[in-house]
Amino acid sequence: MAGVIEKRREFLELMRDCTLRNGYFTVHDIEEETKIPRSTIQDWINRLAEENCVVLKEEKRGRSPAKYITKSTMLQTACKKIFTTVDGDNVAIFHECRSGGCAAFCRHHHSLAGGVIKEALREGNLLIEYANLNADINNLSSKIGLYPSSAVGVVDIKKKGDFIVQKIRCTGGPAYSLTDMMKMAEGVCDIHLGVYGSLVEGEVYTKAMSHLIIGIDDTDTEEGGATFALALGLLQYLGRLKGVITISHRVVMLNPRLKSCTAGNSCSFIELAVLPEVSEKIKNIAVRFVEDESLSENWGIAVKKGFIVSENLRKYGVSARKKVMCEKDARDIAYKEDIFVKGKRGIIGAVAAVSFRGLDNEILLDPVKNKFVFK
Repeated sequence: MAGVIEKRREFLELMRDCTLRNGYFTVHDIEEETKIPRSTIQDWINRLAEENCVVLKEEKRGRSPAKYITKSTMLQTACKKIFTTVDGDNVAIFHECRSGGCAAFCRHHHSLAGGVIKEALREGNLLIEYANLNADINNLSSKIGLYPSSAVGVVDIKKKGDFIVQKIRCTGGPAYSLTDMMKMAEGVCDIHLGVYGSLVEGEVYTKAMSHLIIGIDDTDTEEGGATFALALGLLQYLGRLKGVITISHRVVMLNPRLKSCTAGNSCSFIELAVLPEVSEKIKNIAVRFVEDESLSENWGIAVKKGFIVSENLRKYGVSARKKVMCEKDARDIAYKEDIFVKGKRGIIGAVAAVSFRGLDNEILLDPVKNKFVFK
């Protein structure tokens, strides 16, 4: 299921590129780019022609091959990525858009619709939503329609096997996005559509991925290096691996009065969505990366699975801003919270970094804004 959607996306993107570059494309052009048999490419061209995405420009004449064009060079999709991570009965939905305006539109309308969405946040072009798999949809209303109703909303969310299924109901522009754009987004495995009068309803299938938070600290020295740069490098490196989708990189300020810190005492954490079967492998790769790339012998790394941060873990992070902590403090809370840690002194800041997951940057970067930590 996932392979067909992905292949369709790849072929159509390549055909659009050839059309824009040359004014047309041939079977041979696509064969040269993909090294896929001609018969398979012709099958895909025929399929896309049936979907009205590809048009025959010139028929085959003697040795001159048939020439095709994509029907439109209009924006293929505003939806760049759609993926989901699971933490127990809780689901985080990530929708990366190519437009901050579209992301803001969806956040506003999804929040207005309510339903199974408990919280909707926007960070630039990224829409982040939280829902519960056990929500009683019979007691949750989502009025979708024209103003003042919401134009789009998530009316149900379920786990089916290895997939998270969002049921999205919409009208107008959002309906166009659901029917013509979302299926092209990275992470979408399948979409089942239905039309009910002026409303369109679709079930969007994405993999139920694991959520990893990786905190690091004490990787630099007075002579060089920077923890934020190493964390960002780790994010970029892991993002190239199969089964991984990168989410974010954050910098967190801890106790600024510590004399042993190099500059202000900041640590970093990154977030990833990973397929469950590769999560252990990704953790091990991250540890090796930090160990190899750190300039300090005091490096530390903390890896937490899931996106829910407990109150006790938050309290540990606040403590790391107010007083001097020891490695035993970090190992104790890591054990209680099922957080993997490795390294030396750096595990203190690494665990603290993880504890600030899900908070605004203003809180992360100002070590005195601790009264805002607990929601």
